[in-house]
Amino acid sequence: MTEQAVDQTQPLSPEQQEALTQQWIKEHFQKANRFLAEKGVIPSKVIADESRYLAPFLAVWKMESKQPKAQTFWVMSGDLPSDYVDVGVAKTARDAIRHFSMMWQLKAENLIKSGATADATQAKFAKLLVSRAESLYQIHNDDKLWKES
Repeated sequence: MTEQAVDQTQPLSPEQQEALTQQWIKEHFQKANRFLAEKGVIPSKVIADESRYLAPFLAVWKMESKQPKAQTFWVMSGDLPSDYVDVGVAKTARDAIRHFSMMWQLKAENLIKSGATADATQAKFAKLLVSRAESLYQIHNDDKLWKES
């Protein structure tokens, strides 16, 4: 009896790629919702036309909440730490990405300066923040990613 090997060198059809992208978007939208809920924020609405994603790397959601108070946030999810900030710090998703990049660089620097990175877990987290902050900054600066269609 022989087993059939799955040929993974075949490129995905546009329909398959779109299905995978939509699945990724759904999963990371749910991840962003769970993250906010863990922080005590109950999202009530996503502003889809101002949200952006670059599957499978990151999504930046503009979300409104009514609990604990009416407020709007930029929420980041993807292959990076989930995080959120008040919408007042950035006008667009692109600006929010730059804000997260700078904020994470500062968080990593504070971890290092405080001596917290003596702990291996904190050192690993600081390195992750720096790595993702640098990637976010590159994404922010890549004009090709931000052309309006």
